[in-house]
Amino acid sequence: MSNRILIEQYYRLHRDELLHFVSSRLGVGHNNSSFTAYDAEDLVQNVFLRLLQGERPITEETLPSLVVTMARNLVTDQFRRLYYQRAYKDYAQNTMSAEYGIEPIIYAHDAIDHIENRLLHLPQSTAAIYRLHLYDGMKVSEISQQLQQDYKAVEYRLGQARREVRQLLHSSC
Repeated sequence: MSNRILIEQYYRLHRDELLHFVSSRLGVGHNNSSFTAYDAEDLVQNVFLRLLQGERPITEETLPSLVVTMARNLVTDQFRRLYYQRAYKDYAQNTMSAEYGIEPIIYAHDAIDHIENRLLHLPQSTAAIYRLHLYDGMKVSEISQQLQQDYKAVEYRLGQARREVRQLLHSSC
């Protein structure tokens, strides 16, 4: 029996059981829980998606243990992410806002929103090139390789986007 068929059968038979297991581990339904039933559902779906994407042979004997182990590890990852999100939030609120005030953060978010709104008026390929350059820090040569476009075309589109953003920034000053 192929992995796919085995996983699909297991999913149909044991999905609800696994969902209950994950929900109980995440504390879904408790008043102080940070997780919802949707989070538990997503986690269960991720378990089965990862299993379907894997290439190792799976047997009927190993599948139940594998599913529970993967679910437990994903639950642990959820709590780890939540811990670091809260730690960063506390750090940002206590340190950054006390040191610099909240205004620079708000201004930065507003500037990014304005830039993104201006990029919506550009052709999609030009906006994509600008985002790769601005957010990912890619050079023109890297962008042209990744998008498989001519170097000069990428350079031209990046210049176009820069002019649009510069115009926006000058008009808002």
